[in-house]
Amino acid sequence: MRVARVGDYELLGESLDDAAGEAFDKTAKLLGLGYPGGPALAKLAETGTPGRYKLPRPMLNSGDLSFSFSGLKTAVLTAARAAELTEADRADLAAEFQEAVTEVLAAKAVAACRQRRLSSLVVAGGVGANRRLRQRLDAAMAKIGGRVFYPELELCTDNGAMIAFCGSQRLLQGELPAPGTGAFAVRPRWPLAEIS
Repeated sequence: MRVARVGDYELLGESLDDAAGEAFDKTAKLLGLGYPGGPALAKLAETGTPGRYKLPRPMLNSGDLSFSFSGLKTAVLTAARAAELTEADRADLAAEFQEAVTEVLAAKAVAACRQRRLSSLVVAGGVGANRRLRQRLDAAMAKIGGRVFYPELELCTDNGAMIAFCGSQRLLQGELPAPGTGAFAVRPRWPLAEIS
């Protein structure tokens, strides 16, 4: 999203299926890790060697800013079913999965910044806690003279906190429910670009 100010959003690219955090959680489950899977998979990946398994980088060269991780998840499932995995195999598979996801996310984020001539990138959501993603984003944005901003790690796991903060910012701007009603519309799948 390009965010000019509170209430002024432009959708640049989006997940066509699984979000990155969801892909981490589902892949962790395939590898026999607990929930939430993102932190467990990242920890396991630290002991693995990326490159041993060859996983795809979905939509890396698609020419747009959207992404898709369902095929990557399927590739992990195929590799996991090919043979009984040892702990070292699981670690290598986790490391390669993490490399694939972070490579795609970093490439798409930097491409968005280049296209829109932006020098600031704000990362939100649970996957923002991933150390490898932070390393890749910091390095990639530094190459184009940009900077990345992250929430504190303890805030990366709670989307509710991010939604509440956004609501508080709108209230500070004077956006209130209709007088006397105290009501507001609830839309569980409200596209951010439609919020004005």
